[in-house]
Amino acid sequence: MALDPAKRYSHPPEDGDGGTLLLDHLRDVALRVDHVVPADATTPSGESLREVVRRLALVHDFGKATTWFQQYIDDDRRDPTPERKRYHAPLGSFAAYAVLDGDEFADETRLAGFVAVAKHHGRLPDVTDYVYKRTTGDLADDADRLDALVHQAKDIYDDAPDVATTVFEDATGSEDEWAAFARSLVNDDSLLEEIAEHVSTDGQELTDALSPSCYGLVLQCWSALVLADKTSAAGADRGEETYGAESPDLETLNGHIDGLQAAANPDPDGTREQRLNYCRARAREAVVENAASFAEDGGGGVATLTLPTGMGKTLTGLSAAFTIRDALDGDRVVYALPFTSVIDQVVDDVRDIYDADLAGPLLTAHHHLENAAIEYDGADDAADGDNAADRAERDGDVAKMLGEAWRAGLTVSTFVQLFESLAGPRNRQSMKLPALQNAVVILDEPQSLPLDWWKLAPRLAELLVDQYDATVIAMTATQPLLFRDSVESGGDVPELVDVDDYDYFDAVERVTYEFDDSAERYIESRAEPNSYADAAAELRALSDESALAVTNTIDSARELTDAVTDDGGFVDVADAYADELDAVGDADAVEVGEVAKRVLDDGRRPVLHLSTRLRPVDRLTLVETAKQLTEKDCGLLVVSTQLIEAGVDISFDRVYRDFAPLDSIVQAAGRCNRSFERDRGTVTVWWLDAPNDDSQKTPAEAVYNTGGDGGGTKLLPVTAKAVEQTRSRVESFDETAMAKTAVERFYRILHDVRDVGTQAYADYVDDADADALGDCSLIDQKPTADVLVTRTPAERRRVEALREANRTFDFDALDRLRAETKPIRLSIPLYDDETKDAILDLPPVIEDEGLYALDTHQYRDHFNTSTGFTVPESTVAHQFL
Repeated sequence: MALDPAKRYSHPPEDGDGGTLLLDHLRDVALRVDHVVPADATTPSGESLREVVRRLALVHDFGKATTWFQQYIDDDRRDPTPERKRYHAPLGSFAAYAVLDGDEFADETRLAGFVAVAKHHGRLPDVTDYVYKRTTGDLADDADRLDALVHQAKDIYDDAPDVATTVFEDATGSEDEWAAFARSLVNDDSLLEEIAEHVSTDGQELTDALSPSCYGLVLQCWSALVLADKTSAAGADRGEETYGAESPDLETLNGHIDGLQAAANPDPDGTREQRLNYCRARAREAVVENAASFAEDGGGGVATLTLPTGMGKTLTGLSAAFTIRDALDGDRVVYALPFTSVIDQVVDDVRDIYDADLAGPLLTAHHHLENAAIEYDGADDAADGDNAADRAERDGDVAKMLGEAWRAGLTVSTFVQLFESLAGPRNRQSMKLPALQNAVVILDEPQSLPLDWWKLAPRLAELLVDQYDATVIAMTATQPLLFRDSVESGGDVPELVDVDDYDYFDAVERVTYEFDDSAERYIESRAEPNSYADAAAELRALSDESALAVTNTIDSARELTDAVTDDGGFVDVADAYADELDAVGDADAVEVGEVAKRVLDDGRRPVLHLSTRLRPVDRLTLVETAKQLTEKDCGLLVVSTQLIEAGVDISFDRVYRDFAPLDSIVQAAGRCNRSFERDRGTVTVWWLDAPNDDSQKTPAEAVYNTGGDGGGTKLLPVTAKAVEQTRSRVESFDETAMAKTAVERFYRILHDVRDVGTQAYADYVDDADADALGDCSLIDQKPTADVLVTRTPAERRRVEALREANRTFDFDALDRLRAETKPIRLSIPLYDDETKDAILDLPPVIEDEGLYALDTHQYRDHFNTSTGFTVPESTVAHQFL
């Protein structure tokens, strides 16, 4: 469909519509800003952030008014050349600077607008370098770039003056601003020179031209513009029904917790379990009271919440967050966790409490395995079947966009999603940032962040507090002093738990820690680790006691499992599960009770191996089966990687942990005597040998001593030093000695002696270097391949349907089948050529995405019922979880 040459369009006709006029689009985006940016949000200079972004919205696509862009989007006049003259963002960025008049707006606010508009379709750059090159450096060497800007301004002046005048008048209130802007580009270089002066002197780029708050301001302007623009282009309704949140109310949460407490019969003088329940109730009451005072006295900021494992931190943390949210008139809470494996448990708890739908405006789960979406049903403007189908597709796109933008009242996500969206995010990632304005952000176990981020994470938390008016709660069982230097709180971060009035660690004394001879040898001489044969013999000797052995790598877990079961005196829980799966033909239909019955009927001692090489759907059922078996006094033995440390609610009589940093040891101890099944459980720390002859290091050293002469921090020597220093001050390693005294010593050594964290990362924020920040990743960037592991005919049919949907470009079916196959999907790191070759032997499902299929009946050497996906000749470098 041809465009009217006398008009100016922002988007061409599509699917039968008549296209979108440029002025209509600019005004629509500007009106959406009222729903994206709170009225009381301000810039560091005190200007209205909403007014800043409104002006940016009105000019962000101004460059589309040129004849060259109109020809480019017109089917009858399509002309892809000259490229530079049809690019719209550069001219729009100069217009953005101009409409933020210098008499009303600070220089950095104007620069932030310049960059936000220039990059509203891309990623943020190093701000100083970008502004310099676009106004001085590159232009001096590239006359064509400046020539294109001049020609664009002249073209609009000649052919679309009414549109230009209206746009600038809408933005500034003056009909003369357009002409003044055009003259500053066409008649002289005054505008370029004015902008360049902010980042250069005598033609040379300044390295310290910007304040530490500039990055946050650019982030706010850019992300708000991106969200308003993308939702406008997608056709989302403009209003609170699209952008608003339904906040989960505190009263409902209180009612749920009150019911749990009443059923638990808390009593400070009762049984140990009753005393524990009393401690939980007391802690929550104190936390809520302190949270209210924290909000009232300081208006938010950074606070910590430190409670030992088993004290109900999740619900207590939510109670604190909702209390602060209500006191500060906020709308949203973000609950961020280190692992995707823990998200489902938190989400399930909230869904049960509020009877909430994940697609509703109250609750969203968002991580790389979960397609976040908020149910969206736009205005019914479709008159026929074809338009209705188009509208349904559009509404689906909008729903996904709103879910990824965290518009729900409570979003449960990962550190990766949160922090990588603050640190040099991709364009689409940025859409969630406006939701953080006035939000309460819970960081659950922030010490799990990579050590390199230990200076950047507090700096980003400071940015959230200072510029987004957010509140951050760092919640952990082993407070790592991560936020002790918070600028907002003057270095004295408030603690929401009444630690001075009551010792919760002493109140929940459930375990005693012991270091076996191999661990003592590591502490003393770093020599002679424990063999797998000796470790297996100790586990076999436990008889009727349930036991959990946590290893540091998958290969180590496999080696220990093989050593334990070598004598054949065990029944494998995974084999019983496989038999039940074969019987019912559907993993979702497998009953946990039936698997447990098969195990118990066998009569032998049960053993179970757990790692992320087991499919998620299988692993979930196996863990639930293990929970039942631990209650049957059948001597269940579980060998697991660290995945079981992360929020798995299961209790063993004894726990064995391969040598690791103290916080990991304490996390593992949280699976021991969890509900006071006995007076004290025992947690044994040992040091396991390398699992095979090819390994140069023990698993503990391979995982935790990666720092070498070139940098990094070796954590095991810090652990050894903290243990030695604590031992001289305590009689035995009880709960308080280990989880409190030793852990505090561990983190103090890291901070005071090792100065842990990469300072350069935090400096990138202060220098507004978004490009460098974007290269900082929380995830080890080793290449991976995803494998769909099929064990039943139904699963094989589903994978084949996915392959066919990709072949036929059936995108609706692709999205649906991707979601349906997530429970059988594994992500395999390609650490070496052997692993890569083994994966590439498998038939591809979507080859360009690195997605392959493993039929366990056809590729038997790639799958083991007990240990899951197997690659021949695997090495210790393979994996942590």
